[in-house]
Amino acid sequence: MGKRYEEFNHNTPISPQAPMYLTPEEKAAKITPELKVAARRYLCPNCGREFSLFQSRAVACKYCPKANQRCPNVRCPYCDSEFPIAGFIIPKNNGREDERIMNDYTDEVFNRWADRYNRR
Repeated sequence: MGKRYEEFNHNTPISPQAPMYLTPEEKAAKITPELKVAARRYLCPNCGREFSLFQSRAVACKYCPKANQRCPNVRCPYCDSEFPIAGFIIPKNNGREDERIMNDYTDEVFNRWADRYNRR
């Protein structure tokens, strides 16, 4: 294993704007870089349990009034600890742009789900 593999760990932030390899199967399933980042599992620095940005938004942030207002934080659904998205899910260096992209993406996913399944 090379140095590049050793530098990567479970909590390495990823930019949805970075070049990302998508397999032919992922492309056929309409997987996007935003989906890969939002569904990726991260370790909570507080309790050590794994969770994704989707889990955070759907469970821990479900009733928070900031949840659909481009909140700059991510919350562990297990211990309720809160961390900045920039530096945890996405890199700090281009955090504002990546924050906007990921917040808009997760809001869109949950709004589509709500439109399809919750409203009559």
